[in-house]
Amino acid sequence: MAAGRKRSESSRLAALDATRSLLLELGYERLTLDAIAARAGVGRQTLYRWWGAKGAIVAEAALDDGVIPALGPVSDTGDVVRDVRDWMRLWVDHVTTPVGTSLTLALAAAAADDQAVADQLFEHFTGPHEQLLKDRLEQAAAAGHLRAEADVDTLASVLIGFMVYRVLGRQQLPTARDVDALVDLVIAAR
Repeated sequence: MAAGRKRSESSRLAALDATRSLLLELGYERLTLDAIAARAGVGRQTLYRWWGAKGAIVAEAALDDGVIPALGPVSDTGDVVRDVRDWMRLWVDHVTTPVGTSLTLALAAAAADDQAVADQLFEHFTGPHEQLLKDRLEQAAAAGHLRAEADVDTLASVLIGFMVYRVLGRQQLPTARDVDALVDLVIAAR
């Protein structure tokens, strides 16, 4: 938040609600601080003073109030392939909805616009989810359920990166079948 007057909590919440609804209606590209201010009933300068840029308010709106669903830890049933598939399918179930796709595209654009926003999103969302996957892969490696040469960091990046790539490419959203094929290729090496 940029320096300035103390935020009115009701104005802050109105601005975040307006951002979320306009983001879904217009998409990130057409979303403006003017539109957010008008919908929220606050001054445009207030938004600039509190957030500084569109990406910052979009990130806070997405992270605030559970808009982005948090995934729980990857289960450990003893079958790392099944566990990772099941976890990634939950991610696909969310990201392939109209809201999930729109939000993913908006957050990627916001992160590309502003390093501070990218850092905030990584710290509060991307990083923790990636760590959940790494934790399960590390458990599997320790139990001898992964190839000896497996690089857990790279495996997690490939698994998450492929799914994000599919959304950002806007051509073909990821499916449960994609998850199965990807996990087989990356983890099971079948």
